[in-house]
Amino acid sequence: MVGQRFLEAWAEQPAARGRRVTVLAEEPRPAYDRVHLSALFSGSTAEDLTLCPPGFLAEHGIDLRLGDPATAIDRERRLVTTRSGSRVRYDVLVLATGSVPFVPPVPGTDALGCHVYRTIEDVDAIRAQAETARTGVVVGGGLLGLEAAGALRAGGLDTHVVEFAPRLMAVQVDDGGGAALRRKIEELGVTVHTSAGASGVLTGPDGAVRGLALADGRELPADLVVFSAGVRARDQLARDCGLPVGPRGGVVVDAHCRTEDPAILAVGECAQAVDGRVYGLVAPGYQMAETAARTVAAMTAEGPTAEGPTGEGFVGADTSTKLKLLGVDVASFGDPHGTADGALDVLYSDSRSGVYRKLVIGADGALLGGVLVGDTEGYGALRPLAVGGKPLTVAPEQLVLPAGFASAGPVALPDDAVLCSCHNVTQGAVRAAVREQGADSVAAVKKCTRAGTGCGSCLKQLGTVVTEELEAAGVSTAKGLCEHFGHTRAELYEIVRVTGLASFSELLATHGKGGEGCEICKPTVASVLASLGNGHILDGEQGALQDSNDHFLANLQRNGSYSVVPRVPGGEITPEGLITIGEIARDHGLYTKITGGQRIDMFGATVDQLPVIWRKLVDAGFESGHAYGKSLRTVKSCVGETWCRFGVQDSTTLAIELELRYRGLRSPHKLKAAVSGCARECAEAQSKDFGVIATSAGWNLYVGGNGGMTPRHADLLAADLDRETLIRTIDRYLMFYIRTADRLERTSVWLERLEGGLDHLRAVVLDDSLGIAAELDELMERHIVGYRDEWAETLADPDRMRRFASFVNAPGTPDPAVTFVPERGQIRPARPGEAGHTLDSPVLVAGARLEVLTP
Repeated sequence: MVGQRFLEAWAEQPAARGRRVTVLAEEPRPAYDRVHLSALFSGSTAEDLTLCPPGFLAEHGIDLRLGDPATAIDRERRLVTTRSGSRVRYDVLVLATGSVPFVPPVPGTDALGCHVYRTIEDVDAIRAQAETARTGVVVGGGLLGLEAAGALRAGGLDTHVVEFAPRLMAVQVDDGGGAALRRKIEELGVTVHTSAGASGVLTGPDGAVRGLALADGRELPADLVVFSAGVRARDQLARDCGLPVGPRGGVVVDAHCRTEDPAILAVGECAQAVDGRVYGLVAPGYQMAETAARTVAAMTAEGPTAEGPTGEGFVGADTSTKLKLLGVDVASFGDPHGTADGALDVLYSDSRSGVYRKLVIGADGALLGGVLVGDTEGYGALRPLAVGGKPLTVAPEQLVLPAGFASAGPVALPDDAVLCSCHNVTQGAVRAAVREQGADSVAAVKKCTRAGTGCGSCLKQLGTVVTEELEAAGVSTAKGLCEHFGHTRAELYEIVRVTGLASFSELLATHGKGGEGCEICKPTVASVLASLGNGHILDGEQGALQDSNDHFLANLQRNGSYSVVPRVPGGEITPEGLITIGEIARDHGLYTKITGGQRIDMFGATVDQLPVIWRKLVDAGFESGHAYGKSLRTVKSCVGETWCRFGVQDSTTLAIELELRYRGLRSPHKLKAAVSGCARECAEAQSKDFGVIATSAGWNLYVGGNGGMTPRHADLLAADLDRETLIRTIDRYLMFYIRTADRLERTSVWLERLEGGLDHLRAVVLDDSLGIAAELDELMERHIVGYRDEWAETLADPDRMRRFASFVNAPGTPDPAVTFVPERGQIRPARPGEAGHTLDSPVLVAGARLEVLTP
């Protein structure tokens, strides 16, 4: 990561023009985001993590040699020898070799089943073995160790964490924060062993792992052991060529990242900075990379023995962190341990809810640091103040109390406060981007300054600053849905709910700004109307508001045909149902596929075939699976206690009940759910918008997950619920989301944006803190009572049926000038008078209302 940032910073230097750069890399792929490595356990791919933009290397003349690392440096002749035997000359050499995982020097660490957690290949190996393992042990309770534990736990393994220190995350949090973190993690089913060291890996006759021996004599059974007990600077190349290294490792560099040899620099985790520290975080590494790029630019201009730049170098960095570990929010900033003379602590601790907040205040009243566990609200504003040693403008006691930060009003930040520590971007730089460079959105500011493009923890504060600056300049910051409505989607929902307006035109006339609407407001209002049960989705004016999928109650495919997905609640289907689907696919020449949501999708139907297919499905007892709408898709399920020897509850029955309860529920975005019958999590409930996991005492409810392009693990909303409480809580959660979310906003994004976050959501749906629980219950009951299958209702209405007939696709003999492309073995059904045959002729694709004329 740091090497890639150096290349980007070097490419921005005028001195880079015409210069050749060779990169020697050990791994088999370009630089990738190691910070988010755990995303690979929840559906992301290696390509999702790449940091090297397409075309970047070619554009800047960079020769990237993968899988061929440097093995020796000849400083006298300025030659680097690689593993393949190649020799590469250099004028300036930059070491960005990073670090290696530390594996305790105990017997058995080379056994089959022992892993480290550092690279994509490590993740692949852990994930492959976790499929057959039952118990996993992670040695190390730091950031990466807890991430690894979360991955094993999500994979259904009984998971243990062994930490030598007396608390988890000993570097980042204090004893109180460590205790709160431990309680939250143990509530999720992870067993934590602190003040415990590994004395050896136990193996069986086959040489595979069977357990871990602890220094106190205990033995933990295990099929898989992951070592994540810290890292060591990878400085062997420097040692071998005689460069000085620090007493605890790391190539010694000056403020400009130069080693003792003026032609060699070092950056990132392999370097010891001038303050004697080796930084293991990405933000300091990026700052070193940028410093090194400026140094190399000066050396290139003046020669490799030049003194280099005289400006500000790298003398130290902010080590603040904010992250989510096993669903628990954790942050530390500034001096979290209060090491300064006269430092005082102001803290709040609630072990019942798992919230711990501590601020460290200096003798002069300045904020020095803090620790936040379970509730990280305010981190974006507090961290810059602590790093800059700035005084607070409100009483610190108010900031640590529940909801205190929200009620305390804005915390003023000076312009020299660093908002984005990853790229060292100050608030002043962000404000200047808005004022002087015309950046009128967070996206524009990110492009101008790189702020918010690192870990992302500053995005909320970044948005606040951008809005403040725009409003100060008299620029209206539109919060409305679009040019036709000055209201947000949530406000429009309330207007429709209270007034009972039943059409888009009425809403536009009474609460809009005129015009005819657009592609933003029309489907949004259609969704709101559908959420409140105001008529069939294709009736009258509503039909004209829908997007392409809702127009025909089926999914439009790339070749102009449609797919049909009947609902199969819980994935449970009768042999007769399977036969019906098979006959339909055969008779209409459809390609069939079992989806990840436990349904059967039939591809390749034309518009005129849709009603015919629906009729056969409806007659067989099927209904619409709503694969085309922003609504509930499926409630995935494992087989639960009925069949599985690990199951503790009947997950299939519950999944069917939930899917039938919420079927057809229109929402701002699609909804996916799952029910797992035990902690092994075969239904992957923690990657869903709402997920339920069985416990021996009831059901745990997780919310806000998303396995899409921006994967997010769901948060535990409530534990050990009985069935009645579980369903009532899901009812309120869904209706509160539908009521308050923005257009096309997934529950994951909504929950991150929701003021007060998970605690506020929990208060609303469990404790009725807003006094709207009865309304939410009534809205859900209205949906359940008013549900009608859209396919069956369309078939029963001649007016709606007219939508499915067009010139080309009119009922009767098909137009001989139109053919459809067979896809993946799809067979075109025989026309009247023909024997069946497979179509392999040239392509003429026709969709709805498409007329094709041939010579």
